[in-house]
Amino acid sequence: MLYSKTCIGGMVSAPHHLAAQAGAAVLREGGNAVEAMVAAAAAIAVVYPHMNGIGGDGFWVISEPGREPVAIQACGPAAAMASKDFYAQHGDSAIPTRGPRAALTVAGAVGGWAAALDYAERWGHALPLPRLLSDAIRHAQGGVPVTRSQAELTRSKWDELCGQPGFAETYAAHGAPEQGAILRQPALASTLMRLAEAGLDDFYRGDLAESIVRGLERVGSPLRAADLAAYRAQVLQPLMVQLKSGRVYNLPPPTQGVSALMIIGLFDRLGVTAADGFEHVHGLVEATKRAFILRNKYVTDAAHMPLDAADWLQAAALDAEAAQISMSTAAPWPHPAKPGDTIWMGAADAQGRVVSYIQSIFWEFGSGVVVPDTGIVWQNRGASFTLDEGINQLKPGKLPFHTLNPSLARLKDGRTLAYGTMGGEGQPQTQAAVFTRHVLFGQNLQAAVSAPRWLLGRTWGDVSTNLKVEGRIAPQTVEALQRAGHDVEVVADYTDMMGHAGAVCVHPGGMIEGAADPRADGVCAGV
Repeated sequence: MLYSKTCIGGMVSAPHHLAAQAGAAVLREGGNAVEAMVAAAAAIAVVYPHMNGIGGDGFWVISEPGREPVAIQACGPAAAMASKDFYAQHGDSAIPTRGPRAALTVAGAVGGWAAALDYAERWGHALPLPRLLSDAIRHAQGGVPVTRSQAELTRSKWDELCGQPGFAETYAAHGAPEQGAILRQPALASTLMRLAEAGLDDFYRGDLAESIVRGLERVGSPLRAADLAAYRAQVLQPLMVQLKSGRVYNLPPPTQGVSALMIIGLFDRLGVTAADGFEHVHGLVEATKRAFILRNKYVTDAAHMPLDAADWLQAAALDAEAAQISMSTAAPWPHPAKPGDTIWMGAADAQGRVVSYIQSIFWEFGSGVVVPDTGIVWQNRGASFTLDEGINQLKPGKLPFHTLNPSLARLKDGRTLAYGTMGGEGQPQTQAAVFTRHVLFGQNLQAAVSAPRWLLGRTWGDVSTNLKVEGRIAPQTVEALQRAGHDVEVVADYTDMMGHAGAVCVHPGGMIEGAADPRADGVCAGV
């Protein structure tokens, strides 16, 4: 039997152990959950560069006792120069997925760190910014062993990455690295030291911003100084769905957070009573289809949506959607898939404050462009725009669609649960699997994360759109899914394509519980 880790002083769950330990060290020194998360976020940007970085975006849900949760939307818009004409002038019929013209949106993550720290001012800052960034700086200077997933992804994507500006010299100076090779990032260390000394605002409106813009312009990106200078992360009211077990929160558009909430809202109405059998898997897959159809049709920058996604989470709307689900027959599929790779982390402190956070550069290594003299690999999030007519058509200043969505639940029994995963299309599906197993069916938190998973559609490292199930799922369940009409493919156990999930939970008596995914390189670090 798998069991969660428990403690009372604070907990950080992350898909790389050095990031979890960086956050736990901050908690041990008196820092709060937000400060711990900033330390973990900076560290994981160094030690897991294929999945995230400071050249990407981030999203937060923050909970503190006695207040409603808040969300921080730290995603950057398309550059003012990023228009259909700009790409036509360069001979592009579609936005490139790699290279300088794929680096077309502002990186919002660092602005999100600043907004979160500003929000946490009411708690009193225990630790200064240089301390919060110190572990990340140390790992960038001294080096870290290349993980299995970084080595494998570098090799598999080598042809499209090796020629991008700065990529090879930063991550593969002697060719695609082997697992365990030491990766040192002195330029990124200098960038982080600059942020520690000058403040996080320097990324957008200081000397570092000038270096970033100069480097991006030199290699051919449409981003300019005015784009960075205009950027501010936004503190928002999160979306919420009311369940029998409590309330669950996530980010509004342009993220697919509404899909994550819809899936569990629909499943809550299906009357399923046990985990991991046909009804559990089929019910969640069919709920996923209903949620994804609406997402694909409407979700984009909220300022460009014709309706309010929060309306989909109202009881009457969920009742109507749930009534369309057959518990015996699979609805037709596929619909277009949404790619994306990222990391999720959770943190809780002894005062009951809980953070659910996600940080991403979109595809593995993002655009592949490492901004000259900075060590920053820049995201390709803008590649999710299209040049054709449609809900996600590129427009200057528009926010791109995001697969990113961190979840946080406040349960009726007094628990606060932060949970999430990487994995593009798989993010809301894995969240639903973990949530339903743990909250609805009483599985231990670690068991719920480690248990065999499934996903519908494309996710990390895969392009097919069928229903993939890990081999540990019971054969009779697989057979029942096939009889119901699902196009089922059995895949390897503990496969990366199922995402790297995690969770942190604060209990009303003060116990803090955490889980980390055996599919990743992470741990739960407690205090």
